[in-house]
Amino acid sequence: MALHLTSWQATTFLVGEYPDAAEPEGNPVSTIADGIISLHQVTDRNSIVRKLQVSKMRGQASLPGLHTFRITGDGVQVFPRILKRPKTDEAHSRSAPGAPLERLRSGVAGFDEMLGGGYPVGDAVLVSGPAGSGKSMLAAQFIAEGLRQGESGVITVFEEHPEEYMARADGIGLDFSGMVDRDRLEVIYLRPLDLSVDEALLEIQDAVTRTGARRLAIDSLSGFELALAPAFREDFRESLYRMVGALTGTGVTVFMTVEVAESFTDLRFSPHQISFLTDAIIVQRYVELEGQLRKVMAVVKLRRGQHSKDIRLYEVGPDGIVLGSTLSEYQGIVTGSPVPSVREIRQLPTPPQ
Repeated sequence: MALHLTSWQATTFLVGEYPDAAEPEGNPVSTIADGIISLHQVTDRNSIVRKLQVSKMRGQASLPGLHTFRITGDGVQVFPRILKRPKTDEAHSRSAPGAPLERLRSGVAGFDEMLGGGYPVGDAVLVSGPAGSGKSMLAAQFIAEGLRQGESGVITVFEEHPEEYMARADGIGLDFSGMVDRDRLEVIYLRPLDLSVDEALLEIQDAVTRTGARRLAIDSLSGFELALAPAFREDFRESLYRMVGALTGTGVTVFMTVEVAESFTDLRFSPHQISFLTDAIIVQRYVELEGQLRKVMAVVKLRRGQHSKDIRLYEVGPDGIVLGSTLSEYQGIVTGSPVPSVREIRQLPTPPQ
């Protein structure tokens, strides 16, 4: 049969049902076939994930690993495990060696100085903080600043619908709805059942290509993980590494938020141990100051360039994030209960006898 089919120059699919092994042992079909494609279905609680593996493809290299696929009304759609980076022009690429470092403005007055001039182009930025600390606001102002500079942007949300997100942004004067109507901004809502990282990456890359975006916000990684099928959560860190590398490799500056439980005994940046994947880390915290719960922010890491070591107060209001003073007169800020420094105590007047 194999000789007849090849002599007819026919491309033939031989379909069969086998055990989970990618290449059935002792089956002559595996020997005469030029290619072997194995389909798997993984069931975890209420989640069902379909995966595909190219076990053999004679005469050419194949992409190794298991690749997610879906069967929809349009047929079979495959999401490759590693996507080829799309070609970009010089304006979207990282600065060449020896060239001046190009930076993007943050959109928050005074914060660019803390960053040493802004976010380096093509970097991955992680903003870490507890619920209500203003992580989403910082991301929205970063995208809004790019829109004001004539750039396009993409925002990926997991925890609220795009209409709600844009209405909240419009409420503080960012006009995200108008930018969407003018094709300057795309707000993607990724919350299908059993989502895979590669599926999300393909959707994000398509949006970046359509808009020509230089700025991308992912809000948030915590919601992203919850949207994933349980089978993908075990490899979340490895998958995120591939996704961030694919996006920043195109010259896009990726801004990610992650929620962490407030702890006054240590300084955590992420529950996923992914801080090493990022080029910049910004931490937001709550502190008790003079009987009030206040917010503070600091730049912890900036791989390409110098940054401020100051811890600054800030407020989240109708105009977005507004930076306040530096808490140089306090110590123990990381503990959540700062106290006046020794220098400040010495300068206090002596009470009258």
